[in-house]
Amino acid sequence: MNSSPTDELLLQLHSAALSDMTSSRPKKLVRALVYQAEELTPEAEELATEDALLEALERALPTDRLVEIWRKKLTDWDFASSPAWSDSAERTGARRAHVYDLLDLSEETRKLLDNLIPVSKVEAPVVITDEFTPWYTSQSQQGRPWYWPSYRSYLENKGWSPDAVSGLDVATDAVVERLADPTQSAAYQSKGLVVGYVQSGKTANFAGVIAKAVDAGYRLVIILGGTLNLLRAQTQRRLDMELVGRENILRGASEYESDYASDPAWSQGKFVTFGTLPSARGAFDIVRLTTPDDDYRSLLQGITALEFEKQEPALPLFDPRNLHRSSARLMIVKKNKDVLTKLVKDLGKIKTPLAEIPVLIIDDESDEASVNTSNLAKPDAVRTAINRKISELLRILPRAQYVGYTATPFANVLIDPSDVEDIFPKDFIVSLPRPDGYMGARDFHDLDSAIPDEGPTVANSNELAHVRSITVDDEDEDDICLQRAMDTFVLTAAMKLYRENEGGLGERYFQHHTMLIHESVRTEVHRELLAKVTRIWWNAGYMGPSGHDRLRELFETDIAPVSAVRADGHAVPLSYDELAPYVGPAVTRIGGDDNPIIVVNGDKDIETGEADFDKRSIWKILIGGQKLARGFTVEGLTVSYFRRRAGNASTLMQMGRWFGFRDGYRDLVRLFLGRAETVGAKEIDLYAAFEAICLDEENFRAELKQYATMVDGKPQVTPARVPPLVSQHLPWLKPTSPNKMYNARLVELHSPGQWQEPTAYPTKVADLRHNTNLWTPVLGALPTAVTSLAYHFPAEGGRQAVTHRFDALVGTLSPEDFLGLVSEVRWGASSQFEPNLAYLKEITATSAEIDDWLLIAPQHTKRGQQLTLGGDERTFAWFARERRRSPLFGAISEPKHRAAPLRIAGALTDSGDAATESLVAPRRGVVIVYPIVEAKHRSDITDDGRLVPEKIVMAFSFVAPDTARRADGRVLRFTTIDSAQEAEAIIDAQ
Repeated sequence: MNSSPTDELLLQLHSAALSDMTSSRPKKLVRALVYQAEELTPEAEELATEDALLEALERALPTDRLVEIWRKKLTDWDFASSPAWSDSAERTGARRAHVYDLLDLSEETRKLLDNLIPVSKVEAPVVITDEFTPWYTSQSQQGRPWYWPSYRSYLENKGWSPDAVSGLDVATDAVVERLADPTQSAAYQSKGLVVGYVQSGKTANFAGVIAKAVDAGYRLVIILGGTLNLLRAQTQRRLDMELVGRENILRGASEYESDYASDPAWSQGKFVTFGTLPSARGAFDIVRLTTPDDDYRSLLQGITALEFEKQEPALPLFDPRNLHRSSARLMIVKKNKDVLTKLVKDLGKIKTPLAEIPVLIIDDESDEASVNTSNLAKPDAVRTAINRKISELLRILPRAQYVGYTATPFANVLIDPSDVEDIFPKDFIVSLPRPDGYMGARDFHDLDSAIPDEGPTVANSNELAHVRSITVDDEDEDDICLQRAMDTFVLTAAMKLYRENEGGLGERYFQHHTMLIHESVRTEVHRELLAKVTRIWWNAGYMGPSGHDRLRELFETDIAPVSAVRADGHAVPLSYDELAPYVGPAVTRIGGDDNPIIVVNGDKDIETGEADFDKRSIWKILIGGQKLARGFTVEGLTVSYFRRRAGNASTLMQMGRWFGFRDGYRDLVRLFLGRAETVGAKEIDLYAAFEAICLDEENFRAELKQYATMVDGKPQVTPARVPPLVSQHLPWLKPTSPNKMYNARLVELHSPGQWQEPTAYPTKVADLRHNTNLWTPVLGALPTAVTSLAYHFPAEGGRQAVTHRFDALVGTLSPEDFLGLVSEVRWGASSQFEPNLAYLKEITATSAEIDDWLLIAPQHTKRGQQLTLGGDERTFAWFARERRRSPLFGAISEPKHRAAPLRIAGALTDSGDAATESLVAPRRGVVIVYPIVEAKHRSDITDDGRLVPEKIVMAFSFVAPDTARRADGRVLRFTTIDSAQEAEAIIDAQ
């Protein structure tokens, strides 16, 4: 929509009217427009009609400013959680229709708005926040958005779905609105953390945050782009291409003088363009202080470039009359002591008072190098180098906002919140939703998969579909595993070429196809690997009979079975003979230049090529270590061969380069992983390690989601009070460095309608015997008849219909009996269950919250694994489970056991099963009991199913009634220890 005075007035009118509805329900639009028009001009009164809006929408594009204003407001209403003005579920057509009703819009206007601004179906980010003053409103942005609409348009043209773009819009708003208003007179420094997933689009999020922040007035943007040149350069190019744009890069120079003159994307017109410098069109320019090849340098011209122009010299830079007429400065710097020292030094030399400059600091991979690991309580202790430099930046820039980005947040949330010079996210934590199409840790494990009793298949088991074991008992076995992985790489390359030629779901071109071998960070290991992989490649005989025989067997036993059930509509050959013509071209694309392998480790003696995915198509085997272990995106990664160990979960998770978006070849992805391996006194199982990390990560996100529930419009907890509920499931795999932790303890956890599964069972003989004797009479009182329980999940959103069914013995307990029982249970770590026990005491004391507990003892469908308990010869199913770290078990319940109890407790809708529905009752909770026998005791079970009580672990899970909620909506109380309040070590957050 071409801008005209009438358009500008209409924009101003709607911005004012919608801004007035920020803290209230939607109101009749025309009435609101008329009210605002009275404050403007007579011409505005003529535009205060729905017809004027209708006419504008009919000729509008999705990126027009009027549409942006409406998108922001409609999205706010779509995502509002349980607003007082609507009973409709968020992000649904019913909610949007209710909004339109309240606005009193015609059907024609509704259709136009829905076409331009469809209801987003994406999950909203989870936000833990301190209270803040709203400033980032439609009115504050009036006439100023430039780089965000451009970036949004770029993503849409790149193929992002409307849902994905809307999700990014919402998520970036959640960050920007919690920064300080760059135009306010009082300086405020906010600190926050954004938690994403490994290789899941965090860069897109902070690019959007930068776009919105500079539009709002932030004029110096410093991106701490990792510790390696490789990652810094990748980030620089991404932002230059998608956000900064050609004109800001050239600044009057010729096309051939560009930093990207040799970059194919530059000559192909893939860099954003504005037609002319933004300043020539009434906007503002972005001045780059770093380039793809050059980090920040301490040069005279660099200092000059840092100077900020003022149109009104007598006014501070942050005054809107100066701020919105000044260029923004952007730099992507490595987390390197010398580089940051130069930057701090140069900032001290510029004439513009630093206290006047609104600054945004984005810390990519903020848990790496940025966090202080020195114990400052020790005499003569000093901060670690990078943390000290970041602290200096924050100290000299009072208007600096710090936002850390990471997929492994444990180190960041475990910083002492009272260390004011550190980077603890005191103002907000934003947990980004898992994006559509993302392939993460869960997709390689069977955490909640409904695997039937007859066993797993490649259709229902992610592990069987995607994971292959590496055995390394001797050199020959290692060669065999590596050969099979390389054969898989060649075969999947042929599959990609087949799909390019045969189609399936539209035209598709696979620019990159890579295999990553990651065994060590040591260059001498890389040297040996290069020799081995080179030998295997040239001896593989891919063009001869032996090679084709191996590939045929691999296709028939691995690729074909998996793709048959997981190809998602993409082309799959009916036989190897149909695929065979593509093998030769695939081998040629990989090794036709006699260089099938790229070593990426900084050792110039053995580096065999450049892993620059931006400048060329890469179909290669990559060997690397640290340079490819964090942050850097390995494009087209299809086969991973991973044997690298790590001492903590954060480091290991970041090595999961196989996570990411695999559009068009998700079914072809294979992970070759080292399994059980004894190293010293420890048994290392990398697959179990990644599974444990996945559980820890999901538990952490679930906790954040729970804390995000507002009470009386205020946050239940602030980031400074988020306790570090970080598990350690494996003894050799710590969540992060211990010296980054502070103490916190939950004292009460309300969990209506939520599955709760304590795992800290005792190891002492007396305690185990006590618990078994406690539960045995309770189980013995259950009816002998077996009940079949089920829950039917209908087909939805591409998910097939599935029924979770199991047999069980079923009885009831009074609230008092259950409370008395669990109050006597002994634990290996009682603190784990104490918050649940406090909740159970509260709802038991309130007769209106719970009537009874349904006791369920799951039984095996097939006879076997039976224990004889008590004196009446009753037998019950026992379950095989192991402790991950004493006294903690891993998951105890089975996925198929969870849905029916959740339904009975009122947390799910109708099960579609008569037996289950007959057990549903108001104010009913459910207890599920699991007698566990650990591996070391299973051989002690007698033929008649007897085992001494001290060798049985009586485990249980429970779901409290979904109605058992506090009137004020609060779900937790906790205590935490803060170093600033050592005199009163426990802080009670009531």
